[in-house]
Amino acid sequence: MVFWKRLFNNTTPATTSQSPQFPGELVEVSRDALGQSQIVFSTERDIDLYELEELCDSVGWARRPLRKVKKAINFSFLVGSMWEIRGNRRRLIGFARATSDHAFNATIWDVVVHPAFQKKGLGKLLMKYMIKKLRSEDISNITLFADPQVVDFYRRLGFMLDPEGIKGMFWYPD
Repeated sequence: MVFWKRLFNNTTPATTSQSPQFPGELVEVSRDALGQSQIVFSTERDIDLYELEELCDSVGWARRPLRKVKKAINFSFLVGSMWEIRGNRRRLIGFARATSDHAFNATIWDVVVHPAFQKKGLGKLLMKYMIKKLRSEDISNITLFADPQVVDFYRRLGFMLDPEGIKGMFWYPD
């Protein structure tokens, strides 16, 4: 059984100072049969692409060329990652990124949480972290694209389907 102590709420999260090799914001501390672990959020962009690919594989996403994933990360306005830290080891367990016009609008992409960490409130915390960071940059309009099976998850976070009757349009090459 895992016992979580939530350290992140609507106020400023605590910053980790215990280990300089894992910069980020401490979110939760848990204790289980394997000992203590920490959950840390980070906006650092230095993410091992193979580790990110493994995370995406764990939820069944189609593989994408790593050079394009790297390019998408580099050109994103915000990159948020979630890490489990046990001793000197860290493991990527969540990821999201956002593109933006740097003034009014941002779109959140590629939200993923490892299946072993789903249904624990961590996906919700990751999204709140992303929204908080975007709002701190004075971004007021945040959008995303969601698969049908996760629409209710995003609704519970305050996202709406087609507000004001706006319909998205897409263009794809033949």
